Amino acid sequence: MKPEQSGAESRSYGISELAREFGITTRTIRFYEDKGLLSPRRRGQTRIYSSEDRVRLKLILRGKRLGFSLDESREIIDMYDPAHGNVEQLQRLLSHIEQKRVQLQQQLRDIHSLMSDLDAVAVRARAALADSTDN
Repeated sequence: MKPEQSGAESRSYGISELAREFGITTRTIRFYEDKGLLSPRRRGQTRIYSSEDRVRLKLILRGKRLGFSLDESREIIDMYDPAHGNVEQLQRLLSHIEQKRVQLQQQLRDIHSLMSDLDAVAVRARAALADSTDN
């Protein structure tokens, strides 16, 4: 996960603009700010978000969709180091992806097992119900 660079390096954004763009609430953005994931400039009471803040927000939300915790996303985003090819960052990202895959595979096995248990109990309950109505 890397901050994307664009020609709009010096562009700034308001909190409402970012909230609309990403389909989240301004409260969510303030939460990420309180957690130290975003650091907008201030002009009085107004928050002014940079292009870098916007990209960080995009990556935070992508990490969330992938099931990463905020701490995991922060760790990966903070490792961004294009001068050195982002090798450590990419290795860490792959490690987190593999851990997430293992966790999801276990959850999937657990779900399949639970579904089988539910099916078995339903069969027994239907049989018991049929026996009770036959008597």
